[in-house]
Amino acid sequence: MSAVNKSAHPFDKSRLDALLNRRFFYAPAFEIYGGVAGLYDYGPPGSSLQANIMAEWRKHFIVEDHMLELDTTIMTPAPVFETSGHVARFADWMVKDTKTGDVLRADHLVKNVLEARLAGDREARGLAAQPKDDEKDKKRKKKIKTVAIQLADEVVKEYESILAQLDNYSGPEIGQLCRKYDLRNPDTDNEVGEPQQFNLMFASSIGPTGQHPGFLRPETAQGHFLNFSRLLDFNNGRIPFASAQIGRSFRNEISPRAGLLRVREFTMGEIEHFVDPDDKSHTKFHQVRDIVLSLLDRHVQVSGSTKVTRMSIGEAVDRGIVANETLGYFLARINLFLIKIGINPERLRFRQHMANEMAHYATDCWDAEIENSTGWTECVGCADRAAYDLSVHSARTGQPLVVRQALKEPIVTEKEVPEFNKKVLGKTYGRDAGVLQKIVGEMDEAQLVRLKGELAQGSATISTEGKEFSLTPDLLTIERKTFKQSIREFTPNVIEPSFGFGRILYTLLEHSFWCREQDVERGVLSLPPIVTPTKVLIVPLSAKEEFDPLVQEVSTKLRKAGIFSRIDDSNTSIGKRYARNDELGTSFGVTLDFASVQNRTMTLRERDTTDQLIGPIDDVLAVVTELVQGTIDWPTACQRLPIYDGVQAVD
Repeated sequence: MSAVNKSAHPFDKSRLDALLNRRFFYAPAFEIYGGVAGLYDYGPPGSSLQANIMAEWRKHFIVEDHMLELDTTIMTPAPVFETSGHVARFADWMVKDTKTGDVLRADHLVKNVLEARLAGDREARGLAAQPKDDEKDKKRKKKIKTVAIQLADEVVKEYESILAQLDNYSGPEIGQLCRKYDLRNPDTDNEVGEPQQFNLMFASSIGPTGQHPGFLRPETAQGHFLNFSRLLDFNNGRIPFASAQIGRSFRNEISPRAGLLRVREFTMGEIEHFVDPDDKSHTKFHQVRDIVLSLLDRHVQVSGSTKVTRMSIGEAVDRGIVANETLGYFLARINLFLIKIGINPERLRFRQHMANEMAHYATDCWDAEIENSTGWTECVGCADRAAYDLSVHSARTGQPLVVRQALKEPIVTEKEVPEFNKKVLGKTYGRDAGVLQKIVGEMDEAQLVRLKGELAQGSATISTEGKEFSLTPDLLTIERKTFKQSIREFTPNVIEPSFGFGRILYTLLEHSFWCREQDVERGVLSLPPIVTPTKVLIVPLSAKEEFDPLVQEVSTKLRKAGIFSRIDDSNTSIGKRYARNDELGTSFGVTLDFASVQNRTMTLRERDTTDQLIGPIDDVLAVVTELVQGTIDWPTACQRLPIYDGVQAVD
């Protein structure tokens, strides 16, 4: 098997961008009208790639963990998001250029300017530039000019510390940073104003009169929570269980300038795992506890560092770094999924949210961040939302979003119970009777025992708001009663993994792209067969009619095996046909030549190595089917079929 050198040429984002644009993986929406920032259309290969990623997501999560799939509405009445807290708190901090009025996201401004200054410092010190930085987003480098100015050592440390905990700063604190370090709009060199909050939801209205305000949802989660009672009933009243949904969401981003990494309309997959708040263990945690993750916890970030720790998820849960087994289980499963679809594990980390960046509904949250040409990007969030959402919706609507669970052993308790003689109480205290009942009703066990003792002596006095009330046994009696509880009622907690498929797709494309060692113009996307848009390319060597039956036979058999293939019968050379499909990520190619017509043999080509094997058509189809399904790898295929020597065996 041929060796492949994928790092012969440094990563070049401009080459990847040109490829993705030329082959229409995706493009700016409404382009002939000038386009709108943050909105993109996917072309045939991009749509297929995203569909394959989502299909694998369904298998990996929904099928393997028996989740309940939903499809809920995008348009949402305003009261839902008022209750959930999104209207008040779903916002980012923005700053305005004081002269032009241009709007920038505040934390991105700090990040980009400080990173540019640190790059200038390294240049001034004559330090070797890091290859990955040299080849990073060239458009961004043009916007933020790097000037070779050496900084004081303590300033370098300050900048690095700020960047390490940037997500932990509040809006006013970001404003202080802008003033302290003179952070300006890099496009104009103008000062910026104080940070202001900007709500990210798209507002709309429902109905012809406009009297029913609504929003395009910024997440799919609320649809899960509002249907909780139905889901619980469908699951026979038992928890834990998980619901899952893939759907469109919308966020009115302040300044979307990073391609698919920051958009205003996107597809996401969300899982809501409902669990007993008193038992967040997971029955399958033992299957993943030895999986090692790269963890960046909040304490390391607050100290000003971004150093990750390699640790098994079992140890992380045991040490309390990850809060519970269910959260740990999903972190491990997210890690497995991302690696399976082709993300480089060396460029994947799990970062814990710091206090100030935590969503208003979360008690703990970890992001799966993937390194790319713009830095580290959050692609999956995994939050412990506690009982927040179910509790607030239940309080607003009066609908009990709870679990009623029969206890194996009834719980027997004893407690003091106050009982008023309401007829006598009303005659004695009139309007104040309700106040007295409220005061006594809110007393804890110790207070009731003390009051009972005073009544046993003849009378008791209660004071409130400057008034004194005398209570006697004919007004109030307190008796110790026994209670038997056979049903436990509680609001479940929620663990929520949330996936941004556009971000995952783009970082996967970066991780998969490389150029042939012998020809930098020949780009390749080394996508795994499970997600690549086209699995097999069928290449007839000739356009003669005698090839048609074989081409149709091979195409039909692949289709029946569930393998997506394409036929390239153009009149260009076979080398060019393979090259232009290598840049689409097509995993394998089968070639039908004159020996195929005469002997029913066919060659099989692997994309990365370009090695070719040969065998009878049906044998080759059996091998390529197993390769696509992932049951064998290329070295195994090389043992099953002989190497092709490049000579057609024809008479």
